[in-house]
Amino acid sequence: MRQSSETGGERRQRGRIWRGLAGLGAELVLVIGLGLSAPALALEYHLTELPTLGGSSSQAYGINTAGQVVGQAQTASGSWHAFLYSGGAMTDLGILGGSESWALGINNAGQVVGWAVTASGDGHAFLYDSGTMTDLGTLGGSLSWAYGINDHGQVVGWADTAGGDTHAFLYSGGTMTDLGTLGGPESRAFGINETGQVVGRAETAGGDEHAFLYHGGTMTDLGTLGGWWSWAYGINDHGQVVGRAETAGGDTHAFLYHGGTMTDLGTLLGGSLSWAYGINNAGQVVGWSRTASGDQRAFVYDSGTMFDLLSLVVSGGTGWTLVEATAINDRGQIVGWGYGPNGERGFLLTPVPVPAAVWLFGAGLVGLARRRA
Repeated sequence: MRQSSETGGERRQRGRIWRGLAGLGAELVLVIGLGLSAPALALEYHLTELPTLGGSSSQAYGINTAGQVVGQAQTASGSWHAFLYSGGAMTDLGILGGSESWALGINNAGQVVGWAVTASGDGHAFLYDSGTMTDLGTLGGSLSWAYGINDHGQVVGWADTAGGDTHAFLYSGGTMTDLGTLGGPESRAFGINETGQVVGRAETAGGDEHAFLYHGGTMTDLGTLGGWWSWAYGINDHGQVVGRAETAGGDTHAFLYHGGTMTDLGTLLGGSLSWAYGINNAGQVVGWSRTASGDQRAFVYDSGTMFDLLSLVVSGGTGWTLVEATAINDRGQIVGWGYGPNGERGFLLTPVPVPAAVWLFGAGLVGLARRRA
């Protein structure tokens, strides 16, 4: 028999440590039993109201990992201009010669994409980088919009063709590429991830509109929730896609698509309508839903549950109605727009750290285990 090299004192000390850890485990079971679960603690937010550009309204549509926010805001003259909100400061991104612009997406390098009116009165997709707004042109027609951009600088959106149809595009390295359709005349792209997968909606040969996933030159039909149509708006780096689709009963519901399966995310409080716009790499989804009473409310979907976002705001939310949540980053920050004490405004929701009391409670349990050891 192999002999242990431990002394009797060492064995007694090891026993006390194991008994302490066992006791700690019992207390942790108690914590779980009290309902102090990690997701519930994580889903609390502080609300920051976004300013305007001198006018009365603002709306937020995109956010990167650094917390930089983009959207549109009214100027003192009443025009809507694209903005970049960073470090508490609101920057007017300008126009393309016309009167208005919208910013819809931003990557982690701070490059912004959107839509702006040109001097001729047409709306063109733009890329804003280092103080310069560049017109991305069209696919031969007169109009284009840019919705998403990844960290490689690849831009997606839609543009008119010379034949008058609207097609999804991928802009990369100075070239705008037509992504085609699902057999019908039109398509639009709304989101792109870091692997270059693109999502949007396209018309089928039968005239229906279906959500698609485009990658490697192939456009895949994602189907519906039993109805006739679907649109995809966002995709994360795991290939999880979100959007909205018609159900067999004719309602419109937010969906999450992954691994060949489209899952109905439901609605808030018995409503019949919901849309999903954005998803982060943790699988948290944001969008909006109508309640049974007809009210429109921003939501976050986490761990199988759809939450009314306003119910999770623990500071800064007095007097607010959150109408739409449009994007979420990998830090869990959410942007959108609603109505606050100062009128229609964009908002930034920042997760609140786990309450100090909970950390102290946890620290007390660890201390208890040490004392028992």
